[in-house]
Amino acid sequence: MEKKYLRFTLRTSEELLNKMEYISSYYGRTKNKEIEQLIKKHVKEFENIYGEIKNNKLV
Repeated sequence: MEKKYLRFTLRTSEELLNKMEYISSYYGRTKNKEIEQLIKKHVKEFENIYGEIKNNKLV
């Protein structure tokens, strides 16, 4: 079964977007994949402190 990816719009400054483009290019990723990696890292850090987020806990 294929993973379903949802679309999410992010509003940010041009300066921050340009910096994100530079960083993602450095790592050989798209801006989208770089942001996805940052979100995964943040979730992992949160779960390490507060415990795993279960699907039944989501709003």
